Amino acid sequence: MKDKTFLMIPGPTPVPERVLLEIAKHPMGHRSGEFSKILESVYSDLKHIFQTSNDVLMYTASGTGAMDAAISNLVNPGDKVLSLVIGNFGQRWAKIAAAYGADVEVIEVEAGKAIAPQVLKDRLEKDTNKEIKIVTLTQNETSTGVTNDVKTLVSYIKEHGALSIVDGVTSIGAMECKMDEWGIDVLISGSQKGFMIPPGLSFLAASERAWAVHKECKRPDFYFNWSTNKKSVLENSTAFTPAVNLICGLKVALEMMKEEGLDNIIARHTKIAKALRKALKAINLQLFVEDEAIASTSITSVLPPEGVSVPDIRKVLKNDYDIVVANGQNKLKDKIFRMGTLGFVSERDAITAVGALEATLHKLGHKFELGKGVATLITELNK
Repeated sequence: MKDKTFLMIPGPTPVPERVLLEIAKHPMGHRSGEFSKILESVYSDLKHIFQTSNDVLMYTASGTGAMDAAISNLVNPGDKVLSLVIGNFGQRWAKIAAAYGADVEVIEVEAGKAIAPQVLKDRLEKDTNKEIKIVTLTQNETSTGVTNDVKTLVSYIKEHGALSIVDGVTSIGAMECKMDEWGIDVLISGSQKGFMIPPGLSFLAASERAWAVHKECKRPDFYFNWSTNKKSVLENSTAFTPAVNLICGLKVALEMMKEEGLDNIIARHTKIAKALRKALKAINLQLFVEDEAIASTSITSVLPPEGVSVPDIRKVLKNDYDIVVANGQNKLKDKIFRMGTLGFVSERDAITAVGALEATLHKLGHKFELGKGVATLITELNK
């Protein structure tokens, strides 16, 4: 059946009908008083979701645009940047920093693992001359479904004196992330994840410490320049022509998030993700991230059963049930598939996805007790 596609991927994520209808309206002038009022509401609500008193800058760009903005407004050539890498997007921080002339050092662990806080603490304690200026890290690694203990890692970075830059693309609006309380210096995210709107907007918030370092940046980016964009935020405007309709949709999405409540949103993501993983194990599937303590509430990565390929699983799910799950990335391509439980996802969606996955695996010859995954999921969701 066509036109019933359901995205069970880490992003883009499903978009609520209320948001779609708002985006579909005729564009308004981006310098109009009407749009200024929308921006005022959006800027205020973004601070609530980021859990910060700092202004949140908004760019017409993907999440990588916000990553670029974070680095380009802080780094001078030769600055020492330490990148904590647990997957593809952690590595992206290192690549961006290197592109701006930073002296980049990488602490990397194998895919499926998180950074041990003690490893970071030991490295920072060895930096007695305080050469490390910035530490980049990922809260939720989209490519693997691993979460870092950002709260602890950031506390060690702050104690050292370096700035912390955190990728919250698939964690903001899905899992606990308290920018001000935890002392995060720069936090970024993107629209097509927990914010429940299509791709095209990215967000960045910076602490007073980060703003002080920004003022010493010799060649900050033009389009992503923090100072230019903050001036517009204070005026309830934008520095350049924005994605007007996406911002209108974002206003509605943020209102929906406030209605549900941030604690409830986090609880929903946690409940569905944990129930999904138990359901997958019940049908004899192995999870890529075996340690539940570091397993994401946004993304679950799954190993295909013996004799069944990832491309075949994805093909049957899409062609027969119009459900899309994601492949692995880079070295993990065709070795894992990733199921998103991020954003506008409900218990009904999880039940549908597990039922379709059972039917898919049954067709492909995987041996398991038919119906056990759905039964396990329903049981876990009703605890």
